[in-house]
Amino acid sequence: MFEFLFKQQASQASVAGQSSAGGSQAPLGTPAERRAAQAELARNLAGDEAAAVELILNSEFADVRLAAAEHVVSQDALEKVQHAVRNSDRRVAKLMQGRLDAIRHSQAEQKQAGACIALAQHLLADEKLTPNQVADLDRQWKVIDAAPAMAAEFAHVRQALGERLEAQVALQRAMIDALAAVRKHPDAAEFERLAAEHAAHLASPERGSLPRHLLNDFDAALAAERATRADSAAAAPANPAPEPSAVQPAAAAAEAAAGEAADATVARMPRPAREKHKSTPAEQEANRHFMDLVEAMEAALAQGQLHLAAEHDKALKESKTGRLTPAQAERLAHVRADLKRLGDWARWGGNVSREELVHAVEQLPAEGLGMSELAKKVGSMRERWKSLDGVSGAAPKSLWEKFDAACTAAYAPAAAHFKHLADERHSNAARAQQLVDEANALLEKDAAQLEAAGGAQADREESASGNLPHTHDWRALASTTQRLRQAWSRLGTIDRKDKKRLDAAFSKAMDALMAPLDSQRKIEVARREQLIEEVGKLNPLDRHTIDTLRGLQESWQGHARALPLERKTEQALWQKFRSACDMIFAKRKEHAHAADHERKAHLHAREAICAGLESAKFEGEDKAVLAAIGKALKDAAGAWHASGVVPRASEQRIDQRYRAAVGALQSQADAIRKRAGAAQANAMREKLRLVQALERAIADAGEIDSAGWGERWQVLPALPNEQERTLRARFDAALKAAGEGAARAAYAAQLENNRQRLLSAVLRLEIVAGIDSDAEFAKDRLKMQVEVLQSSLKSGQKPASHAAQFLALCAMPALLDDRTASRIEQLFRKIGAAEGK
Repeated sequence: MFEFLFKQQASQASVAGQSSAGGSQAPLGTPAERRAAQAELARNLAGDEAAAVELILNSEFADVRLAAAEHVVSQDALEKVQHAVRNSDRRVAKLMQGRLDAIRHSQAEQKQAGACIALAQHLLADEKLTPNQVADLDRQWKVIDAAPAMAAEFAHVRQALGERLEAQVALQRAMIDALAAVRKHPDAAEFERLAAEHAAHLASPERGSLPRHLLNDFDAALAAERATRADSAAAAPANPAPEPSAVQPAAAAAEAAAGEAADATVARMPRPAREKHKSTPAEQEANRHFMDLVEAMEAALAQGQLHLAAEHDKALKESKTGRLTPAQAERLAHVRADLKRLGDWARWGGNVSREELVHAVEQLPAEGLGMSELAKKVGSMRERWKSLDGVSGAAPKSLWEKFDAACTAAYAPAAAHFKHLADERHSNAARAQQLVDEANALLEKDAAQLEAAGGAQADREESASGNLPHTHDWRALASTTQRLRQAWSRLGTIDRKDKKRLDAAFSKAMDALMAPLDSQRKIEVARREQLIEEVGKLNPLDRHTIDTLRGLQESWQGHARALPLERKTEQALWQKFRSACDMIFAKRKEHAHAADHERKAHLHAREAICAGLESAKFEGEDKAVLAAIGKALKDAAGAWHASGVVPRASEQRIDQRYRAAVGALQSQADAIRKRAGAAQANAMREKLRLVQALERAIADAGEIDSAGWGERWQVLPALPNEQERTLRARFDAALKAAGEGAARAAYAAQLENNRQRLLSAVLRLEIVAGIDSDAEFAKDRLKMQVEVLQSSLKSGQKPASHAAQFLALCAMPALLDDRTASRIEQLFRKIGAAEGK
């Protein structure tokens, strides 16, 4: 909907082409006007997102696009704008990307919040709810920024989970308290109440949260208490009933009854049997030691040292003692029950810790650790598992297999990495052995070539003389040795046990291989030094010196290709040879300086040409001056081209001076032409003012002297044909209407009627010419600017030029005030004066 407000690149190119082909063309307003119009549209968007997107995509001004971008908020529109301006407007693209990121982050947060709520509902329906699961849920929810509605829903479910956890804690505490009460030997009523309460606990919805060892302990305590009560009931007829007024705890009464029953049993035994129960001093000492271990076991349990208590229990089982009294037996049973209960708790805690270890090991692959750190981490996890075995006992087989599988899976990348490193070391060792074998093979090949060339004796003689058989390809040998050394330096890590052996073997082979090459390189160094001496003996002024020098350079290159020397030696000899060659060329250059004098003479000639142009003065009529300037420029150009080459250092400077002198004369000629155009423009202005004055006189209904007005027209200079014809027609029409009454009134009415047309034409011409209008015409100008842009885009015809439109304005008879006359003067200065040039 805003396409007509924007100036596209294609339309610019077509307008430029039309202007160059057939005169000037009306532009689509100034950039300031287009910016103001588009800024007004941006301010009036009022939340219209579709219009804002279209304005951003079509606007050529960055501030307008940024203002319109404030109204884009939906995800689809943001993505469309960001894709369109990501390579053209960084600020708008950054704003769009920021809003998109915020929307996507909010969506991700809501998705995570939904997942947490679903997990919370699943946990609420799970019979075996544990505090660890709720703690993990709380940690997940803590980092989520959820919407208020979802937060309220999660709070409701979390409150229900908290109530379940509180119910589990209350149930376990009630079971523990009931177990302690049963172990204190309650009376019959209390015992029945505890048994009923236990049945209620077993029917509770949170029964699954009770530890299995706690249920087993309670069942064992109930069974033991029932057995004790059955034994007491069986022994009751042989013992007197307690006094009804005896106020003592049920546990103490039961213990006293049990003691009396035991004494009665011992009293009814025959004397030999009673004597059999008497303990010897050794048995008493063993019993005392046994009870010391029991006390130590109780102390270890009180301090939470389960492993020490287990060791004491093991010692108790292995020790030999006499018969225990019922009190001692009950004490031992109670301590071992505590040990079993704490052991069960320790196993439960150990299994929880092991589950956490399994979870931690399963998370190791996602942490992206380095291979060494990963191996240490897995090793530390296994050590922690072993330490748990010593504290909480052996783990279940299924849990151990799960942990071992998780460790194996987590360590698999490290194992593969270390295996890869070991394979690389073995591969590097194999490559090193191949290099050693290749060097030894080259040695054997050289030995075979020496034997074929004359035997070992000849080889020794030639070696002593420093000359080797010509069967050697020294370049290939040098390249091969260099390749072997580079390949050896690029070898990776090798096992230490193999590296020392391989280094020694390679060094030995390379020393033997390099010995003849080093001897030949010494001979080659002497030849290069001889070439340097030959260059130093050349005569720089001899005509054949350059050819000889080139031959020596080719010889140097041939030797370098045949046998490359060590890099350091090669560079040093090359620098000496190059310095000797440069000295030859420097002496020849000194000899060639004499040729510069001729170039300097040419330079002086051109400087004289420039001085003549710079000092040229022309006087007289404009036409004669223009002819003289043209002749001077033509003569100077001929003399310039006739002069020879100048020194290269001064060539750019003298060319610039010549162009500056020629430009000054051309500027003088252009000024003369400009004056002529200005005179013509002044004549047109005076005639336009004369016509406007005549029309004002007709409108004022005063007396008009036609002859006087005609004389005033005749004294003004003539204009070009089209301009003279247009203004003359308007002047003659006004002069003709001034003679008759009815015609004069009709013409005056026409002048008054054309006043508004003239204002519209002036405003339209100000728009196309890019001239600012007064503030009171801003609204009309904006409206007409839209009309001009629409007509220029929809008509498809070539619009009239500025000069033609101004001439049409001059041909329109109309009355005007001083402000309109001033605006027409401004248009004349911008358009009429330019056309008169």
